[in-house]
Amino acid sequence: MAPRANWKGFLRLSLVTCPVALYPATSDTEKVSFNQINRKTGHRIKYLKVDAGTGDEVTSEDIVKGYKVDTDTYIEVTKDELDDIALDSTHTIEIDEFVPKADIDNRYLIRPYYLVPDGKVGHDAYAVIRETIRSMDKVAIGRVVLTNREHIIALEPLENGLMGTLLRYPYEVRSEKEYFDDIQDVKLTRDMLDLAKHIVEKKSGAFEPELFEDHYETALIDLINKKRSGMPITAKAAPKTGGNVISLMDALKKSIANEKDAAPAAKVARETAKDTAKDTAKAKKPKKRVEGQREMLLPISGKGGKEAAAKAATTPKKTADKPVRAPARAKKAG
Repeated sequence: MAPRANWKGFLRLSLVTCPVALYPATSDTEKVSFNQINRKTGHRIKYLKVDAGTGDEVTSEDIVKGYKVDTDTYIEVTKDELDDIALDSTHTIEIDEFVPKADIDNRYLIRPYYLVPDGKVGHDAYAVIRETIRSMDKVAIGRVVLTNREHIIALEPLENGLMGTLLRYPYEVRSEKEYFDDIQDVKLTRDMLDLAKHIVEKKSGAFEPELFEDHYETALIDLINKKRSGMPITAKAAPKTGGNVISLMDALKKSIANEKDAAPAAKVARETAKDTAKDTAKAKKPKKRVEGQREMLLPISGKGGKEAAAKAATTPKKTADKPVRAPARAKKAG
């Protein structure tokens, strides 16, 4: 199923305008998620919207927004009133200015989006805006309304498209001074810095996000697969501590020794991970799944045995069983 646009409207630079659609550049849908269930019945927990005073359930039609001004005192604000104060950015991303990318503090970054032409018209205007931003090596700053709130958005070229990153307002960013003022100003010796730099050099490499592994997600999938298969779950042994370190210098020296021992294994792990990533990229695209069908990716053992497996393989389900993924690459060492 094609991704759904979060917003559709127009991108405008002065008198140059084109229809565009905004799509989220990231997703959490592949992560394992849980529902709350009743331990006794196994049924899912359902939440109701109730009146805090009477305890009666309230329908969606009777629910409005309210701003709390005092205990049990609220100023009611209707949807029409909110629509009336919305700016032109409700339907248009107006480019207000261009700034150097280096000037944008990373603390202001929220989340990335892909901005693409909407439909068959407007590609020329879209390309003009994209290449203008690219040629000037700057970031375009505009405004867009998402979920009834106006956001600042920074636009920059990404291959043949545009990436938009939502930015925070100044009142949303906390000052670092209230956190850093109590940090002690310590004196470091040259030997300590040289040892630390040596460790950094040994661990330095290119940014390769395809080698990252979510260890917790992998452990969750393994746990669910084991429980679904009827395998026994054993408690994890407590991690061994490295013992007390006498001094910072001793810790640095010990770290260098550990890095030397781990270097060969780390190199093998990185090469294996790269090869796995390449093989995955070259693999053929899977056929589109027919709605209602589900592949039997994991044999079921325990109660029911083969009969349960056969039944599961032939019974359509509305949703796929996510916890069947296996790590497709080696863990990045170091």
